[in-house]
Amino acid sequence: MAAHPFDPFREIDRLFGQVGQAAAAQARIMPMDLYRQGDVFVVKVDLPGVNSDSIDIDVDDRTLTIRAERPPVELDASDPNSTWLSRERTTGSFARQISLGTGLDLSRIDAGYHDGVLTLTIPVAEEAKPRKISVRTEPVIEG
Repeated sequence: MAAHPFDPFREIDRLFGQVGQAAAAQARIMPMDLYRQGDVFVVKVDLPGVNSDSIDIDVDDRTLTIRAERPPVELDASDPNSTWLSRERTTGSFARQISLGTGLDLSRIDAGYHDGVLTLTIPVAEEAKPRKISVRTEPVIEG
């Protein structure tokens, strides 16, 4: 066995790599698109095979959390010819958090689920929208 020179950062790099891989795996489980369309932000999250009853969305402070569950597919135990050949689809509970900035109307978030895609619309708050300020043209009274 070859001895490796002491590297205090090797273990830290390995641990951060594992955390990064776990976060990347979670993002692959719930891939998301986010875009702005006029005065709303649109979030689209892929949740194929998820029953809409299992989707839970909440906002706490400025953190939006999406939770969902995809149950495992069970083979018919009474059929001796049923056997798994490949099992790659992830099952279980999933969660994804999104940090929301200021200027959004969190009380008017809307959610819809169609064809395995969860769509959230988050409107821009009225006070955050650009507005014009008119200038009066009346004489100024000095006094």
